[in-house]
Amino acid sequence: MTTTAAPATTPTAGTAQRRLRDSSARGGSVGRAAILAAAGMLAAALPLLLDAYTVSLATNAIILALLAMSTQVLTGVAGLPTMGQTAYLGVGAYTAVLLAQAGISSGLAQLAAAVAAAAAAAAVTAPLALCTRGPVFLMVTFTIGQLAVTTASKWRAVTGGDEGVSVAPITLPGLAPLTLDGYLYWYALAVFAVACVGVWWLLRSRLGLLLRGCAAHEPRMAALGHAVIAELTAGYVIAGAIAGAGGALLIAAHRYISPADFGFDMATMALLAAALGAGRMWGAVAGAVAVVATRDLAGAAIPGGHGIALLGGLLLFVAYTRPAAARLRRRAPASPEAEA
Repeated sequence: MTTTAAPATTPTAGTAQRRLRDSSARGGSVGRAAILAAAGMLAAALPLLLDAYTVSLATNAIILALLAMSTQVLTGVAGLPTMGQTAYLGVGAYTAVLLAQAGISSGLAQLAAAVAAAAAAAAVTAPLALCTRGPVFLMVTFTIGQLAVTTASKWRAVTGGDEGVSVAPITLPGLAPLTLDGYLYWYALAVFAVACVGVWWLLRSRLGLLLRGCAAHEPRMAALGHAVIAELTAGYVIAGAIAGAGGALLIAAHRYISPADFGFDMATMALLAAALGAGRMWGAVAGAVAVVATRDLAGAAIPGGHGIALLGGLLLFVAYTRPAAARLRRRAPASPEAEA
């Protein structure tokens, strides 16, 4: 009796499918890298292509994008909806102001101090926020943000109160004080690029996976022995540091801050940008650009200044399309590509 065995080199159906998925993933990675490179080159060339006003709006979009990324770390990754990241943006901004008033005009020194101060403020307030979840967490973080605005409004000796405070331009090693919109934009873009690399590393780190696990099923993570509160606190502090970097850029770009610059409107726009991102970090960045373009470009082009009304329409669009998009994603076959 003889038996015939299949050749060892014949691929099975499962192996062929895996090879097809790997090939698709490699193709998708190359495509994303090409799109990212093209977007980076276009962003770097922006001051050479557009007028000063539009370039200044692009700088504002970068600041909002950092705040939206900070919000997305908690809302989209850790599953903690927040409206309080503006508090840490304010802490970073006023830290940069204090250094500037002390004669330290170095943009890099102000940036480092703003990030450290915002991270420390987030570490102090994290226990208060993280003892709640869901809508209560949203309201607690909103309260933290409003307390920061009220403190800045009342602490006139340091913040200038509601009138705000102005500072001198920042300096960088080997350069004159940065006053031109193009140079300020390039500085903001460089800081943003570094922040993007850091967030990219975070999302692919063990902490990023743990934050996603807490968002998916926090009780199960706790039952598996994970220190859930410590992990969420780490994510909260990192999110605060990102917002603090945005505060330093706010001072560098505007050389002025008042409590209105990080109040309810700013918190709403950050949450809207994160909602537009649909849980993805690049989507939050694109959402920040869309918010600034809708409010300041499209709104300015319509007589009567209806930028806020357009933002309201954008918010309604998100509210009505997100559930439908979520249903389509659930019905679609799983993608082998990792989400950013």
